[in-house]
Amino acid sequence: MRTVHEVSDLSGISIRTLQYYDRIGLLHPTERTQAGYRLYSDDDLARLQQILLFRELEFPLKDIKRIINSPDFDRSKALEQQIELLELQRSRIARLIALARELKEKGTGMPTFEPFDTKKIDEYAAQAKASWGSTPEWKEYESKSAGRTDEEERSMGEELLSLFKPFGQMAAEGADPASEKAREQAKRIQDYITEHFYTCTDEVFLQLSRAYGAGGEFTRNIDAHAGSGAGAFAMHAIEAYIEG
Repeated sequence: MRTVHEVSDLSGISIRTLQYYDRIGLLHPTERTQAGYRLYSDDDLARLQQILLFRELEFPLKDIKRIINSPDFDRSKALEQQIELLELQRSRIARLIALARELKEKGTGMPTFEPFDTKKIDEYAAQAKASWGSTPEWKEYESKSAGRTDEEERSMGEELLSLFKPFGQMAAEGADPASEKAREQAKRIQDYITEHFYTCTDEVFLQLSRAYGAGGEFTRNIDAHAGSGAGAFAMHAIEAYIEG
């Protein structure tokens, strides 16, 4: 666990900014000391990284919060977009450096403004932003979450995670993910997502299940709240439920 001062030193983000992220529900520390001081886990730092990546894409904080709190947030997709944007930026910086060196060595010459053109970067950033807001699921989520407070959003996220606890218990007992009990619990999760976030079709639910059991941030969060193996068990239970 790291203190807010340590996270600030490590990330280069000011303490005031970290406090603001906590206040608006964008980045809550996992724990607090008895004196109320913030303590950040490795998962918190991973979330901060993702926030900063979206900031590089010039997403507003309110959009970042909605995206990374969404049940179908695709971290891999976000990273692919960030890599592409950085490659474009690196290429532009290389051209600017080459132009500066040429001007230094040769003095004035035929003026060129191509290295200053940010059109490609702007177009890609716009496409990336559109990809997060154009799906019917995202539109529905935006509509349903419009009037909610941060506390309500947090509470629903916790309620959703609590629905995975039976999976953790089943995994510990060596139960069959294709059992009727497991499939019924999968349906409860699907129904909860549909009621509170967006219409969770079988296709979308199957995609979510792969994220639940892929071993990444989704899996770690589920296992932390529901018990070791809950994420992987959920994936297999949802697959069995969808397949009928």
